[in-house]
Amino acid sequence: MTGDLVDVGPDVAVAGGGACGVMAALRAAQNPDLVVAVFEKSTREGCNAAISSGSLAAGGTRFQRAAGIDDSPLKHAEEILAASGDKEWRPVVEAVCAVAPAMVEWLADTGYPIEIGTDMPRAGMSVPRLHTDSGRQGGGRLMRHLRGLLGSYPNVAFVDEAPVVDLVVDAGAVSGVVVDQNGRRQRIGAGTVVLAVDGFAGNPALVKEHLSDLGNPYHGGVSTSTGDALDWVRRLGGRVRNMGAGLRSGLVVVDHGTRVSPALPFHGAVLVAARGRRFVDEQRYGYSALAQILRRQPGERAAMIFDATALAATRESEMMRQCLAAGAIREVATLDGLAAQLGLDVERVREAVRARPGRRQLRPPFQLAWVTHGLLATQGGVVIDTQGRVLDSADRPIPHLYAGGGTACGLAGPSSDGYLSGNGLLSAFGMGWIIGNALASRPTGRSAL
Repeated sequence: MTGDLVDVGPDVAVAGGGACGVMAALRAAQNPDLVVAVFEKSTREGCNAAISSGSLAAGGTRFQRAAGIDDSPLKHAEEILAASGDKEWRPVVEAVCAVAPAMVEWLADTGYPIEIGTDMPRAGMSVPRLHTDSGRQGGGRLMRHLRGLLGSYPNVAFVDEAPVVDLVVDAGAVSGVVVDQNGRRQRIGAGTVVLAVDGFAGNPALVKEHLSDLGNPYHGGVSTSTGDALDWVRRLGGRVRNMGAGLRSGLVVVDHGTRVSPALPFHGAVLVAARGRRFVDEQRYGYSALAQILRRQPGERAAMIFDATALAATRESEMMRQCLAAGAIREVATLDGLAAQLGLDVERVREAVRARPGRRQLRPPFQLAWVTHGLLATQGGVVIDTQGRVLDSADRPIPHLYAGGGTACGLAGPSSDGYLSGNGLLSAFGMGWIIGNALASRPTGRSAL
Protein backbone atom coordinates (compact mmCIF):
# COMPACT_ATOMS: atom_id res chain seq x y z
CA MET A 1 0.00 0.00 0.00
CA THR A 2 1.42 3.38 -0.98
CA GLY A 3 0.53 6.99 -0.31
CA ASP A 4 1.00 9.70 2.29
CA LEU A 5 1.26 8.70 5.95
CA VAL A 6 -1.28 9.82 8.46
CA ASP A 7 1.04 9.39 11.45
CA VAL A 8 4.80 9.37 11.87
CA GLY A 9 5.38 6.57 14.29
CA PRO A 10 8.18 4.58 15.92
CA ASP A 11 11.68 3.81 14.74
CA VAL A 12 10.77 0.10 14.74
CA ALA A 13 7.29 -1.29 14.14
CA VAL A 14 6.87 -4.97 15.04
CA ALA A 15 3.88 -6.79 13.59
CA GLY A 16 3.02 -9.52 16.07
CA GLY A 17 3.55 -9.87 19.81
CA GLY A 18 4.41 -13.56 19.98
CA ALA A 19 7.80 -15.17 20.52
CA CYS A 20 9.73 -13.52 17.69
CA GLY A 21 8.08 -10.11 17.98
CA VAL A 22 8.53 -9.78 21.72
CA MET A 23 12.14 -10.96 21.59
CA ALA A 24 12.98 -8.58 18.72
CA ALA A 25 11.41 -5.70 20.65
CA LEU A 26 13.21 -6.61 23.88
CA ARG A 27 16.59 -6.70 22.21
CA ALA A 28 16.02 -3.56 20.09
CA ALA A 29 14.91 -1.71 23.22
CA GLN A 30 18.39 -2.15 24.72
CA ASN A 31 19.13 0.99 22.73
CA PRO A 32 17.26 3.65 24.75
CA ASP A 33 17.22 6.02 21.78
CA LEU A 34 15.09 3.66 19.71
CA VAL A 35 11.31 3.88 19.94
CA VAL A 36 9.72 0.47 19.38
CA ALA A 37 6.03 -0.33 18.91
CA VAL A 38 4.63 -3.87 18.93
CA PHE A 39 1.23 -4.27 17.27
CA GLU A 40 -0.46 -7.48 18.43
CA LYS A 41 -3.52 -8.97 16.76
CA SER A 42 -5.01 -10.32 20.00
CA THR A 43 -3.47 -11.50 23.25
CA ARG A 44 -6.92 -12.84 24.09
CA GLU A 45 -6.72 -15.27 21.18
CA GLY A 46 -3.11 -16.03 22.08
CA CYS A 47 -0.02 -17.02 20.14
CA ASN A 48 1.48 -20.40 19.33
CA ALA A 49 4.40 -19.83 21.71
CA ALA A 50 1.98 -19.37 24.61
CA ILE A 51 0.25 -22.72 24.01
CA SER A 52 3.51 -24.58 23.38
CA SER A 53 5.49 -26.55 25.96
CA GLY A 54 7.85 -23.58 26.23
CA SER A 55 10.87 -25.83 25.62
CA LEU A 56 13.96 -23.97 24.39
CA ALA A 57 16.44 -25.96 22.33
CA ALA A 58 20.05 -24.82 22.70
CA GLY A 59 23.40 -26.57 22.45
CA GLY A 60 26.34 -25.60 24.64
CA THR A 61 24.66 -23.80 27.55
CA ARG A 62 25.97 -23.47 31.09
CA PHE A 63 23.03 -25.62 32.21
CA GLN A 64 24.21 -28.48 30.02
CA ARG A 65 27.79 -28.10 31.20
CA ALA A 66 26.67 -28.22 34.84
CA ALA A 67 24.85 -31.48 34.08
CA GLY A 68 27.93 -32.95 32.36
CA ILE A 69 26.37 -32.76 28.88
CA ASP A 70 28.79 -32.18 26.01
CA ASP A 71 27.04 -30.15 23.33
CA SER A 72 27.62 -27.20 21.01
CA PRO A 73 25.76 -24.93 18.58
CA LEU A 74 27.43 -26.69 15.65
CA LYS A 75 26.33 -30.13 16.87
CA HIS A 76 22.84 -28.75 17.36
CA ALA A 77 22.75 -27.36 13.83
CA GLU A 78 24.07 -30.56 12.29
CA GLU A 79 21.34 -32.64 13.92
CA ILE A 80 18.63 -30.24 12.69
CA LEU A 81 20.05 -30.43 9.16
CA ALA A 82 20.33 -34.21 9.33
CA ALA A 83 16.60 -34.37 10.08
CA SER A 84 15.50 -31.73 7.56
CA GLY A 85 17.89 -32.45 4.69
CA ASP A 86 17.62 -28.75 3.87
CA LYS A 87 21.24 -27.89 3.11
CA GLU A 88 20.25 -24.63 1.43
CA TRP A 89 18.96 -23.36 4.77
CA ARG A 90 22.20 -24.18 6.60
CA PRO A 91 23.26 -20.52 7.10
CA VAL A 92 19.98 -19.68 8.85
CA VAL A 93 20.04 -22.87 10.93
CA GLU A 94 23.60 -22.20 12.04
CA ALA A 95 22.77 -18.56 12.81
CA VAL A 96 19.91 -19.34 15.22
CA CYS A 97 21.79 -22.26 16.82
CA ALA A 98 24.79 -19.97 17.38
CA VAL A 99 22.77 -17.45 19.42
CA ALA A 100 20.58 -19.96 21.27
CA PRO A 101 22.92 -20.55 24.26
CA ALA A 102 23.37 -16.82 24.94
CA MET A 103 19.63 -16.27 24.57
CA VAL A 104 18.73 -19.04 27.03
CA GLU A 105 21.30 -17.84 29.57
CA TRP A 106 20.12 -14.22 29.20
CA LEU A 107 16.55 -15.36 29.83
CA ALA A 108 17.65 -17.12 33.01
CA ASP A 109 19.51 -13.99 34.10
CA THR A 110 16.28 -11.99 33.81
CA GLY A 111 14.80 -14.14 36.58
CA TYR A 112 13.11 -16.86 34.54
CA PRO A 113 13.65 -20.25 36.25
CA ILE A 114 15.40 -22.40 33.65
CA GLU A 115 16.73 -25.95 33.91
CA ILE A 116 18.00 -28.48 31.39
CA GLY A 117 15.41 -31.16 30.73
CA THR A 118 17.48 -34.26 31.34
CA ASP A 119 14.18 -36.15 31.56
CA MET A 120 13.01 -34.89 28.15
CA PRO A 121 14.54 -37.21 25.52
CA ARG A 122 13.49 -36.54 21.95
CA ALA A 123 13.96 -38.27 18.62
CA GLY A 124 16.78 -36.71 16.61
CA MET A 125 18.65 -35.34 19.64
CA SER A 126 21.81 -37.16 20.68
CA VAL A 127 21.90 -35.34 24.04
CA PRO A 128 19.37 -33.55 26.27
CA ARG A 129 19.01 -30.14 24.68
CA LEU A 130 15.60 -28.84 25.70
CA HIS A 131 15.60 -26.19 28.41
CA THR A 132 12.41 -25.67 30.37
CA ASP A 133 11.07 -23.73 33.31
CA SER A 134 11.56 -25.50 36.61
CA GLY A 135 7.83 -25.68 37.24
CA ARG A 136 7.09 -27.13 33.79
CA GLN A 137 4.28 -24.64 33.30
CA GLY A 138 4.78 -24.27 29.57
CA GLY A 139 4.84 -21.48 27.04
CA GLY A 140 2.17 -19.40 28.74
CA ARG A 141 4.47 -18.73 31.68
CA LEU A 142 7.34 -17.91 29.33
CA MET A 143 5.37 -15.40 27.29
CA ARG A 144 3.96 -13.71 30.41
CA HIS A 145 7.50 -13.27 31.68
CA LEU A 146 8.77 -11.80 28.42
CA ARG A 147 5.83 -9.45 27.99
CA GLY A 148 6.31 -8.36 31.58
CA LEU A 149 9.92 -7.51 30.78
CA LEU A 150 8.79 -5.57 27.74
CA GLY A 151 6.53 -3.44 29.90
CA SER A 152 9.50 -2.25 31.93
CA TYR A 153 11.05 -0.40 28.98
CA PRO A 154 9.93 3.24 28.59
CA ASN A 155 10.84 3.22 24.88
CA VAL A 156 8.48 0.35 23.98
CA ALA A 157 4.73 0.40 23.38
CA PHE A 158 2.77 -2.87 23.22
CA VAL A 159 -0.52 -2.23 21.44
CA ASP A 160 -3.07 -5.04 21.79
CA GLU A 161 -6.10 -5.72 19.57
CA ALA A 162 -4.28 -3.82 16.82
CA PRO A 163 -3.55 -6.19 13.95
CA VAL A 164 -1.26 -5.06 11.17
CA VAL A 165 -3.25 -5.48 7.96
CA ASP A 166 -0.78 -4.19 5.35
CA LEU A 167 2.54 -2.51 4.75
CA VAL A 168 3.18 1.06 3.68
CA VAL A 169 5.63 1.16 0.77
CA ASP A 170 7.30 4.16 -0.85
CA ALA A 171 9.57 3.80 -3.89
CA GLY A 172 10.00 0.08 -3.27
CA ALA A 173 11.03 0.49 0.36
CA VAL A 174 8.86 -0.36 3.36
CA SER A 175 8.13 2.78 5.33
CA GLY A 176 5.43 1.75 7.78
CA VAL A 177 2.44 -0.40 8.61
CA VAL A 178 -1.32 -0.19 8.32
CA VAL A 179 -2.98 -1.02 11.63
CA ASP A 180 -6.64 -1.81 12.28
CA GLN A 181 -7.56 -0.48 15.71
CA ASN A 182 -10.94 0.37 17.22
CA GLY A 183 -12.64 0.03 13.86
CA ARG A 184 -10.27 2.49 12.19
CA ARG A 185 -7.39 1.84 9.84
CA GLN A 186 -4.33 3.90 10.56
CA ARG A 187 -1.18 4.27 8.46
CA ILE A 188 1.84 4.52 10.73
CA GLY A 189 5.30 5.40 9.54
CA ALA A 190 8.32 3.46 10.80
CA GLY A 191 12.01 3.32 9.99
CA THR A 192 12.04 -0.48 10.12
CA VAL A 193 9.27 -3.08 10.06
CA VAL A 194 9.63 -6.54 11.60
CA LEU A 195 7.08 -9.12 10.46
CA ALA A 196 6.54 -11.56 13.31
CA VAL A 197 2.99 -12.73 12.78
CA ASP A 198 2.21 -16.44 12.94
CA GLY A 199 2.10 -18.86 10.00
CA PHE A 200 -1.04 -20.00 8.20
CA ALA A 201 -2.22 -23.15 10.02
CA GLY A 202 -5.43 -21.36 11.00
CA ASN A 203 -6.26 -20.49 7.37
CA PRO A 204 -8.14 -23.47 5.88
CA ALA A 205 -7.79 -22.20 2.30
CA LEU A 206 -4.00 -21.87 2.53
CA VAL A 207 -3.68 -25.22 4.33
CA LYS A 208 -5.69 -26.86 1.57
CA GLU A 209 -3.54 -25.17 -1.08
CA HIS A 210 -0.15 -26.03 0.38
CA LEU A 211 -0.71 -28.96 2.76
CA SER A 212 -3.40 -31.02 1.07
CA ASP A 213 -1.49 -34.22 1.81
CA LEU A 214 -2.30 -33.79 5.50
CA GLY A 215 -5.94 -34.69 4.95
CA ASN A 216 -8.15 -33.21 7.65
CA PRO A 217 -5.96 -32.92 10.74
CA TYR A 218 -7.02 -31.54 14.08
CA HIS A 219 -5.84 -27.92 14.27
CA GLY A 220 -4.02 -27.51 17.56
CA GLY A 221 -2.72 -23.98 17.03
CA VAL A 222 -4.21 -20.54 17.56
CA SER A 223 -6.97 -19.08 15.40
CA THR A 224 -4.92 -15.96 14.61
CA SER A 225 -2.46 -17.96 12.44
CA THR A 226 -3.89 -16.80 9.13
CA GLY A 227 -0.78 -16.15 7.03
CA ASP A 228 -1.52 -12.46 6.51
CA ALA A 229 2.06 -11.41 5.79
CA LEU A 230 2.64 -13.78 2.88
CA ASP A 231 0.77 -11.64 0.36
CA TRP A 232 2.38 -8.43 1.62
CA VAL A 233 5.84 -9.84 1.00
CA ARG A 234 4.96 -11.34 -2.37
CA ARG A 235 3.68 -7.99 -3.61
CA LEU A 236 7.13 -6.58 -2.85
CA GLY A 237 8.84 -9.29 -4.90
CA GLY A 238 9.66 -11.53 -1.96
CA ARG A 239 9.42 -15.29 -2.23
CA VAL A 240 8.42 -18.21 -0.06
CA ARG A 241 9.79 -21.72 0.38
CA ASN A 242 8.93 -25.08 2.00
CA MET A 243 5.24 -24.24 2.03
CA GLY A 244 4.35 -27.94 2.23
CA ALA A 245 5.96 -28.36 5.66
CA GLY A 246 4.22 -28.05 8.99
CA LEU A 247 4.68 -28.69 12.67
CA ARG A 248 2.49 -31.72 13.11
CA SER A 249 1.81 -34.00 16.05
CA GLY A 250 0.92 -37.67 16.15
CA LEU A 251 0.23 -37.42 19.86
CA VAL A 252 -3.10 -35.53 19.87
CA VAL A 253 -5.61 -37.25 22.15
CA VAL A 254 -8.85 -38.10 20.33
CA ASP A 255 -11.90 -36.08 21.46
CA HIS A 256 -9.79 -33.96 23.81
CA GLY A 257 -7.26 -32.03 21.72
CA THR A 258 -4.59 -32.34 24.40
CA ARG A 259 -1.26 -34.01 23.62
CA VAL A 260 0.60 -36.72 25.47
CA SER A 261 4.30 -36.26 26.16
CA PRO A 262 6.82 -37.09 23.39
CA ALA A 263 9.01 -38.59 26.14
CA LEU A 264 6.60 -41.48 26.77
CA PRO A 265 8.10 -43.83 24.14
CA PHE A 266 11.49 -43.45 25.82
CA HIS A 267 9.89 -44.86 28.98
CA GLY A 268 8.41 -47.91 27.26
CA ALA A 269 5.13 -46.60 25.77
CA VAL A 270 3.86 -48.42 22.69
CA LEU A 271 1.46 -47.54 19.90
CA VAL A 272 -1.08 -50.16 18.87
CA ALA A 273 -3.41 -49.87 15.88
CA ALA A 274 -6.41 -51.93 14.82
CA ARG A 275 -6.27 -55.68 15.49
CA GLY A 276 -3.39 -55.16 17.91
CA ARG A 277 -0.81 -54.28 15.27
CA ARG A 278 2.42 -52.53 16.29
CA PHE A 279 3.16 -50.34 13.27
CA VAL A 280 6.11 -48.13 14.20
CA ASP A 281 9.30 -47.97 16.24
CA GLU A 282 8.01 -45.41 18.72
CA GLN A 283 11.44 -43.99 19.59
CA ARG A 284 12.61 -43.55 16.02
CA TYR A 285 10.27 -40.77 14.92
CA GLY A 286 9.63 -37.31 16.26
CA TYR A 287 6.05 -36.34 16.95
CA SER A 288 5.77 -34.39 13.68
CA ALA A 289 6.91 -37.30 11.51
CA LEU A 290 4.69 -39.62 13.53
CA ALA A 291 1.60 -37.69 12.42
CA GLN A 292 1.78 -38.94 8.83
CA ILE A 293 2.31 -42.51 10.03
CA LEU A 294 -0.76 -42.21 12.26
CA ARG A 295 -2.80 -40.83 9.41
CA ARG A 296 -2.25 -44.07 7.48
CA GLN A 297 -3.70 -46.23 10.26
CA PRO A 298 -7.34 -47.42 10.31
CA GLY A 299 -9.48 -44.60 11.62
CA GLU A 300 -6.37 -42.37 11.62
CA ARG A 301 -5.75 -43.25 15.25
CA ALA A 302 -3.94 -45.66 17.54
CA ALA A 303 -3.81 -46.59 21.22
CA MET A 304 -0.89 -45.17 23.20
CA ILE A 305 -0.28 -47.65 26.02
CA PHE A 306 2.08 -46.99 28.90
CA ASP A 307 2.26 -47.70 32.63
CA ALA A 308 2.66 -46.09 36.03
CA THR A 309 6.44 -45.82 35.70
CA ALA A 310 6.17 -43.97 32.38
CA LEU A 311 3.43 -41.75 33.77
CA ALA A 312 5.50 -40.87 36.84
CA ALA A 313 8.43 -39.87 34.61
CA THR A 314 6.33 -37.51 32.47
CA ARG A 315 3.33 -36.35 34.48
CA GLU A 316 4.85 -33.03 35.56
CA SER A 317 5.07 -31.77 31.98
CA GLU A 318 2.49 -29.19 30.93
CA MET A 319 1.11 -31.55 28.28
CA MET A 320 0.55 -34.47 30.66
CA ARG A 321 -0.99 -32.25 33.32
CA GLN A 322 -3.47 -31.01 30.74
CA CYS A 323 -4.25 -34.57 29.66
CA LEU A 324 -4.82 -35.74 33.21
CA ALA A 325 -6.98 -32.74 34.06
CA ALA A 326 -9.09 -33.34 30.95
CA GLY A 327 -9.58 -37.03 31.69
CA ALA A 328 -7.84 -37.89 28.42
CA ILE A 329 -5.90 -40.77 29.97
CA ARG A 330 -7.62 -43.76 31.51
CA GLU A 331 -6.12 -46.32 33.87
CA VAL A 332 -6.67 -50.01 33.18
CA ALA A 333 -5.79 -52.37 36.03
CA THR A 334 -5.04 -55.59 34.19
CA LEU A 335 -4.03 -57.01 30.83
CA ASP A 336 -7.51 -58.54 30.56
CA GLY A 337 -9.03 -55.12 31.11
CA LEU A 338 -6.74 -53.60 28.50
CA ALA A 339 -7.80 -56.28 26.02
CA ALA A 340 -11.43 -55.46 26.72
CA GLN A 341 -10.80 -51.74 26.16
CA LEU A 342 -9.12 -52.47 22.83
CA GLY A 343 -11.64 -55.13 21.80
CA LEU A 344 -8.87 -57.68 21.29
CA ASP A 345 -7.85 -61.12 22.43
CA VAL A 346 -5.67 -61.10 25.56
CA GLU A 347 -2.80 -62.95 23.91
CA ARG A 348 -2.77 -60.49 21.04
CA VAL A 349 -2.54 -57.60 23.48
CA ARG A 350 0.18 -59.38 25.47
CA GLU A 351 2.23 -59.60 22.28
CA ALA A 352 1.47 -55.98 21.35
CA VAL A 353 2.88 -54.62 24.63
CA ARG A 354 5.94 -56.87 24.58
CA ALA A 355 9.04 -54.68 24.81
CA ARG A 356 11.47 -54.45 21.94
CA PRO A 357 14.98 -55.72 22.72
CA GLY A 358 16.80 -53.41 25.12
CA ARG A 359 13.69 -51.53 26.21
CA ARG A 360 11.71 -51.71 29.41
CA GLN A 361 8.66 -53.93 29.69
CA LEU A 362 5.35 -52.30 30.60
CA ARG A 363 3.66 -53.57 33.78
CA PRO A 364 0.06 -53.23 35.01
CA PRO A 365 -1.74 -51.09 35.84
CA PHE A 366 -1.71 -49.69 32.33
CA GLN A 367 -2.49 -46.19 31.05
CA LEU A 368 -4.38 -45.75 27.79
CA ALA A 369 -4.92 -42.78 25.49
CA TRP A 370 -6.23 -42.87 21.93
CA VAL A 371 -4.14 -40.55 19.75
CA THR A 372 -4.53 -39.09 16.28
CA HIS A 373 -2.70 -36.54 14.12
CA GLY A 374 -2.92 -32.77 14.20
CA LEU A 375 -1.42 -29.64 12.67
CA LEU A 376 -0.02 -27.21 15.23
CA ALA A 377 1.75 -24.65 13.04
CA THR A 378 3.19 -24.24 9.56
CA GLN A 379 6.89 -24.28 8.70
CA GLY A 380 6.87 -22.72 5.25
CA GLY A 381 7.29 -18.98 4.91
CA VAL A 382 9.17 -16.08 3.43
CA VAL A 383 12.84 -16.27 2.53
CA ILE A 384 15.19 -14.38 4.84
CA ASP A 385 18.94 -14.13 5.29
CA THR A 386 20.97 -14.79 8.43
CA GLN A 387 20.16 -11.30 9.73
CA GLY A 388 16.42 -11.77 9.29
CA ARG A 389 16.17 -9.43 6.30
CA VAL A 390 13.44 -10.36 3.83
CA LEU A 391 14.91 -11.19 0.42
CA ASP A 392 13.45 -10.60 -3.01
CA SER A 393 13.58 -12.98 -5.98
CA ALA A 394 17.17 -11.90 -6.70
CA ASP A 395 18.22 -12.51 -3.06
CA ARG A 396 18.47 -8.78 -2.38
CA PRO A 397 17.18 -7.44 0.95
CA ILE A 398 13.90 -5.57 0.66
CA PRO A 399 14.74 -2.22 2.29
CA HIS A 400 13.74 -1.84 5.94
CA LEU A 401 11.89 -5.18 6.15
CA TYR A 402 12.71 -8.08 8.51
CA ALA A 403 10.83 -11.28 9.30
CA GLY A 404 10.94 -14.16 11.74
CA GLY A 405 8.71 -16.56 13.64
CA GLY A 406 5.83 -18.08 11.69
CA THR A 407 6.19 -15.48 8.93
CA ALA A 408 9.61 -16.79 7.89
CA CYS A 409 10.59 -20.18 6.55
CA GLY A 410 11.25 -22.53 9.47
CA LEU A 411 13.79 -25.25 10.17
CA ALA A 412 11.89 -28.42 9.21
CA GLY A 413 12.94 -28.47 5.56
CA PRO A 414 10.54 -29.33 2.75
CA SER A 415 8.64 -31.97 4.74
CA SER A 416 6.90 -32.04 8.09
CA ASP A 417 8.95 -35.14 8.88
CA GLY A 418 12.04 -32.95 9.26
CA TYR A 419 10.75 -31.08 12.30
CA LEU A 420 12.66 -31.66 15.56
CA SER A 421 11.28 -30.80 18.98
CA GLY A 422 12.04 -27.20 19.89
CA ASN A 423 12.59 -26.02 16.30
CA GLY A 424 9.64 -23.64 16.38
CA LEU A 425 10.68 -21.60 19.41
CA LEU A 426 14.33 -21.83 18.35
CA SER A 427 13.66 -20.16 15.01
CA ALA A 428 11.21 -17.63 16.50
CA PHE A 429 13.19 -16.53 19.54
CA GLY A 430 16.53 -16.98 17.79
CA MET A 431 15.67 -14.78 14.83
CA GLY A 432 13.99 -12.25 17.11
CA TRP A 433 17.23 -12.09 19.10
CA ILE A 434 19.29 -11.61 15.94
CA ILE A 435 17.01 -8.94 14.47
CA GLY A 436 16.63 -7.01 17.71
CA ASN A 437 20.37 -6.98 18.43
CA ALA A 438 21.10 -5.76 14.92
CA LEU A 439 18.60 -2.92 15.23
CA ALA A 440 19.87 -1.91 18.67
CA SER A 441 23.46 -1.65 17.44
CA ARG A 442 22.69 0.70 14.56
CA PRO A 443 23.04 4.46 14.76
CA THR A 444 19.75 5.99 15.77
CA GLY A 445 17.64 8.11 13.49
CA ARG A 446 15.14 7.22 10.80
CA SER A 447 17.70 7.44 7.97
CA ALA A 448 20.08 5.05 9.75
CA LEU A 449 17.41 2.37 9.94
